Amino acid sequence: MKQPGLDGRHRDRDGEIREKRGDTLNQNLPKPITQFGPRVTLAEMRKATGKISEAAVRRAAAKLPKK
Repeated sequence: MKQPGLDGRHRDRDGEIREKRGDTLNQNLPKPITQFGPRVTLAEMRKATGKISEAAVRRAAAKLPKK
């Protein structure tokens, strides 16, 4: 049974929703984060913003100064 709101992700055995891999490039995200270049990895964006989830990274990136 498909669970609503998982955005194509699934839960592991502990019930946790899997995160996107850290080596995912910004250009390969469903909606690239405009504050970062296309070849920046999600791990680098997480480090720059201090956030874990893609949505939290996106919100924190919106508050970053433009480069």
